[in-house]
Amino acid sequence: MSIKSNPVVYFEIPVADIDRAMKFYSSVFKFDFRREVIDKHEMALFPFSDKATGISGALAKGEVYKPTKDGVILYFTTSNLDETINLAIENGAQILYPKTDNGLGFVAEFEDSEGNRIALFQGRNQGL
Repeated sequence: MSIKSNPVVYFEIPVADIDRAMKFYSSVFKFDFRREVIDKHEMALFPFSDKATGISGALAKGEVYKPTKDGVILYFTTSNLDETINLAIENGAQILYPKTDNGLGFVAEFEDSEGNRIALFQGRNQGL
């Protein structure tokens, strides 16, 4: 079986308060969101460009969306992990896993405004 594309194409981060979550992610990552209602659920879509690599997703609010620290771990790339961690803390995040060199770069994890475990990755050549 040959793989024609990477297996993950989209993600949704569960939120209880979409306005609070949008403020948090905008403050930490400087993202601009586009609000939509999709399948009767409130969504705030992360930026997406066909010309960029990687995937995008949304903050998602609805009965089926339950924030958790115990599920899938989503990694956001950053060019300055220390700065991103500090912004997360300033906006109410709790550090769950401190900055650590994993051999490929640096990683850290925090609890977002909604109670989700979110990870950060800074490659060796980024921001150094």
